This record gives sequence, structure tokens and C-alpha cells, in this order.
Amino acid sequence: MPRRTRITYSGSYQPLPSAPPAADGPLRPELADVGRLARRGVRAVVGAARAGERPALSALLVEHLGGSGTGLDVVEEAWPGYEHVNVQAGLEAWLAAPGRTARLVGVVGHQHRPFGLGELLGDDAGPRDPFGPRPGNAASVNLACGPDGAVRPCVRCGLYLVTEGEVRTAVLLRGADPEYGHPQVSVQVVSSVPDRAGAAAAGIRAAAVEHNVFRGQVLSFGQEVFGHGQTLLQFHRRPDLRADQLILAPATLAEIQRQVVDVARHKARLLAAGQHLKRGVLLYGPPGVGKTHTVRYLMSSLQGTTVIQLTGNALHLIAEACSVARALQPAMVIVEDVDLIAEDRGMHPGQHPLLFQLLNEMDGLAEDADVVFVLTTNRADLLEPALAARPGRVDQAVALELPDAAARRALFDLYRGSLRVDTSRLDDVLARSEGVTASFLKELLRRAALLAASRTAEGERLEVSAADLDAALDELLDTRNAMTRALLGSTPG
Repeated sequence: MPRRTRITYSGSYQPLPSAPPAADGPLRPELADVGRLARRGVRAVVGAARAGERPALSALLVEHLGGSGTGLDVVEEAWPGYEHVNVQAGLEAWLAAPGRTARLVGVVGHQHRPFGLGELLGDDAGPRDPFGPRPGNAASVNLACGPDGAVRPCVRCGLYLVTEGEVRTAVLLRGADPEYGHPQVSVQVVSSVPDRAGAAAAGIRAAAVEHNVFRGQVLSFGQEVFGHGQTLLQFHRRPDLRADQLILAPATLAEIQRQVVDVARHKARLLAAGQHLKRGVLLYGPPGVGKTHTVRYLMSSLQGTTVIQLTGNALHLIAEACSVARALQPAMVIVEDVDLIAEDRGMHPGQHPLLFQLLNEMDGLAEDADVVFVLTTNRADLLEPALAARPGRVDQAVALELPDAAARRALFDLYRGSLRVDTSRLDDVLARSEGVTASFLKELLRRAALLAASRTAEGERLEVSAADLDAALDELLDTRNAMTRALLGSTPG
């Protein structure tokens, strides 16, 4: 899901005057040019003369704090850049407390410069930089706060002048700017009363956790393709999948549910009995046996649980995913195709393989942490040495096998849906499809429906005949379709 970003400004927009069209031939001065030059000169003189009258950020800050910033402590809190939306939510909740009012002053010209409340408090006696940080319109960026394109406006860089009775506090919010060497979102706080800055910073951090928009959502980590390597966190709609839509052996499904869903359901009683909640489950088996489908079922079953998915080029963001999971319990961390990181090392010299880093993160959780790790792989043999060297991280390994005859019949009924099919020769079709995956059977029904549509008139109700089903199976089993069967994860005999 691509992130939609829009920049908004709180001030009015004045369009620049358009340049006159270039004339052919050499330019000749005109009387109107003299007027233009005169007006430009007057604007420059007036602007220079009135520059000292415009309030600087340091003057606004010192005046708000009571006339002096000498000796005041500045407290800073920082978060990863992807937490900007949560910091904004927490700050707004903190500002909304009864008896607390605030005025927002936008900050412009802060890029490429050391800039913070400490610099502003020590700047009132020094020369003013006309191109440095200065008051301006508060710019905001719309950041994702939920699935289906939900966004929240977040201030890029702003100074909040807060009043609470006799107490004056200033809060500087600065979003991440990786392109300018500022990879984190930060909040700096200073107050006219000692110790109030630290309390305010702690209150904002606590509110950012309490009002975290990631909580209870399905998230995935990724990378900005053209974004200087910053982390991108995306929202997804939670799947809706019932147990009868997951065709697994009853014993296998019960095994997975007991370790993942039942522990979450009985966590209060388990903790009271001195039992731990953190757990790891490994789903392994050949491609196409339903590992991803099982993961979707687990996401659907754990409503209200924060889900963090790691796939593909985001597998090195294990530490970030585990950090979010710890903060937003109950949580589930899903690492698909975990064998891909069995040998890959971290991004920095000397780091262990990412699989070891993942196992260390799992081991580092507190005993009462309600976090479940679900790992999937097609190559359990690559993981076994690492898992054996670090016992206890993965508590349950569950093998998912190719569907037997009964499972293939259930899959056929599931994928048929409302399609009318002549099943008089279905037993023969199922016998010939020994060793196929669920994906194979789904494609078989689609091809049979396409054959039926091709031989019937437009507008006629679609009905798959036994011959259509046989023909579709013959086509998929043909030696020319060996690559197609491999792509569907099937090796039928």
C-alpha cells in the first residue's frame, strides 16, 4: 500500500508574479523598467529596515518563559522516525489536559543547522541569522494512522508555547529529516519551574504510548525506495478468516490454536499460576501447503492484538519490530520465510546472522510479555542448527503437509463456492491430483470454469461439466505445464 503524503501550510499562499514573455531580438530599456527597479529597491530597503522589528524565535521563547532563559534545563525525548504520528497524537493529548493552553509557532529555516531550545535560549544576545530558524507558518505532513488510507496531520517543526496557571512551558517538536542528517523525531521541553520540564517530557512520552495509533493494527515494515533508507511502516486491513476456511488436519489446527490463541485467551490464569506468556511457533512444510493462509487465520483470530509482519527486504528490521511488539502488547510478530535470514548478517560490521538476532530478541522478552512469534519456512533443515543451539526460543514446530484425499475434497468444496459443477467424476479427479497443493486445486476450478464459459453462450448460466473438469486437469498435468505446477507448489504423480 503506497503512502500518500501531502504538505499543508497554515498561512495564506501568494502566487509569484509571472515573468514577462521573452521578446525576440535585443532587449531595450523602457520607462516601465525604471518603475519596476524602483519598487524592487523600496521593498529591499523597507525589508532590511524592519527586520529587527520582527520577533525572533529566541525572543518569543524568552518572553514566554518570563523574561529570562538563563539556567533553565532542557529535557529531550527522541523516537524513531516512523513514530512521528504517535508523538503527535501523544503531544496533542497532553496539551488537551484541563487547565492547559498552547500556542503553536511554526519554525522554518532549521535545516542544516544545529537547532534546539538550548541554542534558542542562548541566542538572544548574539547576531541574528536571517536564514536560520525563525518563526513562520506551521507546516504539517499527513502520515498514515490506519488502513484504507487513513492519515493524520503531523507538524514538521513547531514550537508550542504552553501556559498552565503560573507555569510557562515550551515544547519544540521536530519531525525526522533523514536527508538533513536528522533521522529521529524529537521533543525538547523547557519550563519556567524547575523539574516541570522533565515531568512534561515524561507525560508526553506516556501519552504517545497510550494514544499509539499502531495499537491493535496489522502492520508491516518496509523501506522507502527513494527515501534515504528510512523505515516505512504500513497499515493493512485485518483478514477475516474462519476455521472452516482453513483446511488443515484437525490435530494440526488444534496444535497451532493451543500455542497461539489459547495462551492469549487464558493469559491471566497462566500468569497467576507463575507461567510465562512469550512463545514461538514455527510453521514448516513445502510451498503451497497453507503456511501463509494459517498466519492469516491467526491474525483473524487474535482481534485487538497488534500484528507486525516482516517479509522480504524488511527482515533486517527485527529490532524495530520487536520494539513495537514490546510496547504494544498483546502482540504477534510474523517472520515469513525465516530461512532467508539463516545466513544473512546485519547491516553493520561484526553483527551476527539476522536469525541469531531474532532469537536473541525472542529470549530478551520478559516472562510476562504477551508476545508470540510465528515463523514460517520451506527449509526447516537450514534453521535446525541455529534453533538447537538456542533452545527455548521456539516452543512448538508444526509440520504442514500436502493435503490428503479428504483435505483435497474439502478444498474443492471451499474453492467451488457458488459455481455449479458436475461432480459425478470427482473421485477420479481427486485420485489423479495426489500430491497437489491448495493453489493447484484453486487454479483447477478456475480453468474448468473458463472452459465452460468458452463453450457456452454469453448470458447463459455458467456450469462446469465433468468433461470440463477432466480437460482442465489434463491441461495442468500435461508435461508442458511442469513449470506451472512448480509455480503452484505442486508435484502430482
